[in-house]
Amino acid sequence: MSVLEGKKPENVLKFFEEIASIPHGSGNVEQISDYLVKFANDRELKCRQDEKKNVIIWKGGTKGYENSKPVILQGHMDMVAVKTNDCDKDMTKDGLDLEVNGDYLSAKGTSLGGDDGIAVAYALAVLDSNDIAHPPIEAVFTVDEEIGLLGADFIDTSDLKGKELINLDSEDEGIFTISCAGGATVECLLPYNTEPINAKIIELRLSDFAGGHSGMEIIKWGANANCILGRILLNVFQNVGMRIMAVNGGEKDNIIAKESEAAIAVLPEVVDKTKEIIEKTFEDVKEEYKFTDPDMKLQINVMDEGISEALSGAATLATIISLVNMPNGIQRMNPEMPHMVQTSLNLGILRTKKDNVSLSYSVRSSIESEKNSLIEKMRSLTEIFGGQIVVSGEYPGWAYREDSKLRDTAVEAYRKLYNEEPVIEAIHAGLECGMFADKIEDLDAISFGPTMKNVHTTDEMLSISSTERTWELIVKILEKLK
Repeated sequence: MSVLEGKKPENVLKFFEEIASIPHGSGNVEQISDYLVKFANDRELKCRQDEKKNVIIWKGGTKGYENSKPVILQGHMDMVAVKTNDCDKDMTKDGLDLEVNGDYLSAKGTSLGGDDGIAVAYALAVLDSNDIAHPPIEAVFTVDEEIGLLGADFIDTSDLKGKELINLDSEDEGIFTISCAGGATVECLLPYNTEPINAKIIELRLSDFAGGHSGMEIIKWGANANCILGRILLNVFQNVGMRIMAVNGGEKDNIIAKESEAAIAVLPEVVDKTKEIIEKTFEDVKEEYKFTDPDMKLQINVMDEGISEALSGAATLATIISLVNMPNGIQRMNPEMPHMVQTSLNLGILRTKKDNVSLSYSVRSSIESEKNSLIEKMRSLTEIFGGQIVVSGEYPGWAYREDSKLRDTAVEAYRKLYNEEPVIEAIHAGLECGMFADKIEDLDAISFGPTMKNVHTTDEMLSISSTERTWELIVKILEKLK
């Protein structure tokens, strides 16, 4: 007996349960992709599966909608597949064990894959229906969204006719997303040479900064440990002189650095003064960021005197100046939506490598020209010190569309169903909508979905009542797109 028997929307949840029975973690999508192809073939629907296992399924419009403009329904078929330490399930081979607790659907010992299995289930329910009024449907199911929007990046959209796209990859009911940032990883490489130096070595470590995802948390204006390290080193360099031996901090380019550390060489007679400068600068920073980063900590360790290799004076200065003066954080807010970040960058990773000091940034903007301009600014600053930048992982943004028939239709449908206004927002992170907006000229898109909690974790939950309400909304929007 199904754990979802008697739950509504019945057909949506039936398809979700079938999807959950098939392993479909990112990079392991062949079975779920073939399931979608079989679904189409069983219903004699036109279908295309590409070499990466993306799938597109076409269905004609219902009576009275045969000549309406096509609508694209879009979601990704892969999930973040994680499990608890005591779960013996093989996530590459086994399906999920669903369970219901009150209003919430979850999976025993594993993530649920509501992100984005529910989008796939919604689209299949539309394609399977005989009693839902809708225009021609182009259902697009992408692979490997969770590991870099890979399917959306690869997919060929030349045979899609739709100019209106409903993306169902959102996690908060009542919120319509209408714009997202594009981005890139930019690594600034500063070459250096070393020199032997007879000096005291001071190690300093910053830790317990608030951190957070640079797409979602950067608007909090918190401190970046890598940048604060640069500020401390500049004060030391200007007041007592020193050489850098190594600087390292952060974990990922898209995570605001929570910790950073340096080893520096100073003359023995200025050790106490150096410690004083470090501590005073840190206390100033701690006071400035007492609301956003109240738990930040500083550790200082003085090593024995000896001869060590350190960066040259020029390389030390180049590293410090770059840490202090390279842009970081919010660069511009959206003038049409003043509460939303439009352009930003984050120094997520700082590393001293064999031949260079590497500063790795996540650059984001919903305006492509602003993103490119910011990257060129970084290039020019890096080249001043004889360095170079490496740009990788670029993905396009999805610009806010002032005139959007689809958004207006969705808002009207939501208002009539629930007698309240939805929230309209842009997000400062990447969505597949950006990829499709870049591929399909004049695309009108919107993203929404049912309420989910703790996505990408073993505590992931999907609200069943929200799933039903969102299904009603999808049906109402399709009805209005005649």
